[in-house]
Amino acid sequence: MADPSPIDIQKALGGMDYPASKEDLVKHAEDKGADDAVLETLRNLPDREFDSPTDVNKEASK
Repeated sequence: MADPSPIDIQKALGGMDYPASKEDLVKHAEDKGADDAVLETLRNLPDREFDSPTDVNKEASK
């Protein structure tokens, strides 16, 4: 499965309030109907608070 692009991740997280926990990010993306690749990427993030969409993308691209 190809890694989702930062744009795909941010579409799934549109309207998200930051800071947000990993669980908040995953739930928000699920509620918005994100695809499996995006959800898998979010589930693999470290278990911490994220301060911004850029913060999420930086961690997701590691």
